[in-house]
Amino acid sequence: MRCCVCLFQQSLQCSPSKMAAGESNSRSSCLNLSNSGPLGNAPPSNSAHSSPASNGGAVAAAGRMNRSAGNANPRSGPENGGGAESAVRSTPSASPASVLIYREPVYNWQATKSTVKERFAFLFNNEVLSDVHFLVGKGMGVQRIPAHRFALAVGSAVFDAMFNGGMATTSTEIELPDVEPAAFLALLKFLYSDEVQIGPETVMTTLYTAKKYAVPALEAHCVEFLKKNLRADNAFMLLTQARLFDEPQLASLCLENIDKNTADALAAEGFTDVDIDTLVAVLERDTLGVREVRLFGAAVRWAEAEAQRQQLQPTPENKRRVLGKALSLIRFPLMTIEEFAAGPAQSGILSDREVVSLFLHFTVNPKPHVEFIDRPRCCLRGKECSITRFSQVESRWGYSGTSDRIRFSVNRRIFVVGFGLYGSIHGPTDYQVNIQIIHTDSNTVLGQNDTGFSCDGTASTFRVMFKEPVEILPSVNYIACATLKGPDSHYGTKGMRKVTHEAPATGTKTCFTFCYAAGNNNGTSVEDGQIPEVIFYT
Repeated sequence: MRCCVCLFQQSLQCSPSKMAAGESNSRSSCLNLSNSGPLGNAPPSNSAHSSPASNGGAVAAAGRMNRSAGNANPRSGPENGGGAESAVRSTPSASPASVLIYREPVYNWQATKSTVKERFAFLFNNEVLSDVHFLVGKGMGVQRIPAHRFALAVGSAVFDAMFNGGMATTSTEIELPDVEPAAFLALLKFLYSDEVQIGPETVMTTLYTAKKYAVPALEAHCVEFLKKNLRADNAFMLLTQARLFDEPQLASLCLENIDKNTADALAAEGFTDVDIDTLVAVLERDTLGVREVRLFGAAVRWAEAEAQRQQLQPTPENKRRVLGKALSLIRFPLMTIEEFAAGPAQSGILSDREVVSLFLHFTVNPKPHVEFIDRPRCCLRGKECSITRFSQVESRWGYSGTSDRIRFSVNRRIFVVGFGLYGSIHGPTDYQVNIQIIHTDSNTVLGQNDTGFSCDGTASTFRVMFKEPVEILPSVNYIACATLKGPDSHYGTKGMRKVTHEAPATGTKTCFTFCYAAGNNNGTSVEDGQIPEVIFYT
C-alpha cells in the first residue's frame, strides 16, 4: 500500500512540459497511476487515465477535440484540470491514425455505464471532467485529489456553499491541511457512489471529515462502525473521541460498556491516555462495577501518566495536583479498613487530616463526617438471582458466638448482594447477625454488614443484605461468613458441591462450587449447616 501511495504522489508531480516534450514513458506512468489512491481503487479499464494499450489516453483527446473544435491549450495538464486528454493532445507523437483507433471507447464511456450510480462512481478520484483539485494533508503527506464541483455540491451543503454561495471560491485548487487524505477519499467515495470505505485506522478521521462537510449519512455509518467494534479495551479511547466529536449516543454506549466491564476497561492500555474531563465524567458515575480500591489504583496510574505528559516528577504532591477534582470522586468510605490502610493511606496522595478522618470513619460510631462521597455505587443491572445449596431442611442448629463459614467460587463475574439464612425453630424471633465475604488467599474482608432480621418460625430462608454489592471474580476462592446471635434455628442437609443457575432469558449459566472452610466454622460444611442461599446479580 505504501508503494502505491508513493507512486500516486509521484504521478501528480509529472510536469506538462515534460509530457509536451514527448516523454512517453513518464506520460504513461502518470496516466496509469493518477486514478490510484491510498484506498487502493483500481482504474477502470476504459478510463481516460489508462495507457494506450488499454484504450485510454489518446482516445480521450479525440473526443474532447471533437467537442472543443480544436481549441486545445498546449499548456494544459493534470495540474490545471486539463487531465490526460490535454497531455496527449499536446504530444507531437500522437498521430491522427492513433487518435482514430482509440477514439470510440473513451469518448463514449458513458454508454458502458447503465446507471447514474455507475457513471458517478466512474468519476470518483478521476481527472475526467474534473473542475477542481484538493490539496489534502500536510507536509510530505499532501495528496492532490481531483473532484467535480457539481457532485460535491449535490452531496454536501458545505461544498454547495463553498462553490455556489455568496462567497463562493473561484479557485481550482483548494488546500485542506486539517483533513487526512484517506478520510477525504472515503468521503468522496461515499458522495460519488454511496459506498462506505472505513476501517479501524480511518474511522475517526472519516467521522471528523463527515462532520466537517455536513454529510450525516456517512457520519451515521462511522458511528455504527464504532458501536459494532466497541469493547472494554477501547471504551475509554472511544469515549474520549465521542466527547471530542460531540457524539452523545456513542458516548452513552461507551459509558454503559465501562459500567459493565469496569475492571477490564480500567486495565486497558488506552485508559491512561484519556483527558481529565473524561476521567471525571467516569468517576462521577454511580453505576461502575468495581471496588473502590481498584478505582483508586487506576486513578494513580492515570496521574503518573499525566504527570509525565506535563513533564512533572511523579511525586505524591504532583499526582494529587494533576488529579484535581478527580481525587474527591474516589469514594474512600466504601473501602474496607484493610484496603484503605494498605493502599490510599500509604500513598502520600491524601493529606494527614484526610487519612485520620477516614480511619475514624472506619472505626468509631457514630461515624464522623468525611469530605469524600460515601454513597454506594449501584452497579447492578438485570434481575436478582439466587441459588440454594441444600436439598432438605432439618432442625436444630445452635449458636454460641462462632461464625458459620463456607468456601465458594464461581465461573463468571457476579455481584453478591446478600445471603438467605435460616431462622428460629421456636416461632417468631429476632436475630442479630454479622455477614461477611472474605477473600481466601489474602484474608481480606471484601464486604460486611452488622444488622439483624426477623423470622416467623418457618423453615424458610430470610434475606440479610450487604450495604453494597460485593464483586466476585471468576475462579477465585471466597469465604461466606455469618455470625448469628439468637436461639437455635433450622439448618440445611443433603448439600450440593456444585449449584448452577441458568438465566431464563439468555441461557447464561452461573456455576457455584462449594468447599469446606477449614478452621472454626460452627460445623457448617458442604453437606450441612447454615448459609443456605446466595443472592446475587450478574
